Amino acid sequence: MPFDRDGKFYEAGKTIEVDGGLAVRAKRGKIGERWWSRRFVDVLERVCDGGRLARGRAYARKGQVMDFQLAAGKVTARVQGSRPQPYAVEIAIAAFDETQWTDVTSSLGSRALYRAALLAGEMPREIIDVFEEHNLPLFPDNLDIRCNCPDWGVPCKHGSAVLYVLAEAFDDDPFLVLAWRGRDREALLSALRGTPEPVDAVDPLAVEETPLEERLADYYSPGLSLGKLRERPARVTTPPELLLRALDAPPIRVRHIPLVDLLKSAYRELAEPPSTMDGGS
Repeated sequence: MPFDRDGKFYEAGKTIEVDGGLAVRAKRGKIGERWWSRRFVDVLERVCDGGRLARGRAYARKGQVMDFQLAAGKVTARVQGSRPQPYAVEIAIAAFDETQWTDVTSSLGSRALYRAALLAGEMPREIIDVFEEHNLPLFPDNLDIRCNCPDWGVPCKHGSAVLYVLAEAFDDDPFLVLAWRGRDREALLSALRGTPEPVDAVDPLAVEETPLEERLADYYSPGLSLGKLRERPARVTTPPELLLRALDAPPIRVRHIPLVDLLKSAYRELAEPPSTMDGGS
């Protein structure tokens, strides 16, 4: 039985359907596929009311969220409910200041693998540890969720729907997580390119060049032990969709999803090794 913010009972009407709303792709089960979006969903499902989250998931799947805008420290959205006027939702978190971002960017830039992954458009899981080193949690434990609907619950189903749409938006663009904390993609990548190149690790297979006449006595001796060969660091693989990242993305969307994001998934699937079938040919 729903009650308003003054504790008075109100009758919820039939939800007005939205044509072209931001419906999440996951029609059943969990929302969010990548590790960073799942981490965000795990946080909100731990701190928010389960019943209202369930109704919010239903709203998100029906496409009741009309639109949303993300800026540093704030997400604003419009959600269509049972009344003609859409409800206004605002979700705020603490954005990191310039000094904090300078420290974090310096730490990220000093680590070759993290720097390379971010510049390639990927979000390394270990990035959480870098933020924790600076006492700056990447994913918020506290969300300031506001909606102008009559429901007193926080979050209400309208706010919950926006949270789930936001989680799936994180799937498509992990840099939105960082933008919400105060640093958008271009600003972060520009700052990373400006950091000094990390000092490369010593290659255990490196051999100094020596004139042949000085090595005639031990020419056929192995230059390295098998033990050192085992110490060779793993190579960083090139992501299959690297070409898509290098080109300018076309201004085309399919069901509100940028075309280039759909193509990335296809490229990754094509790069997977073919499955082997049992039995002889």
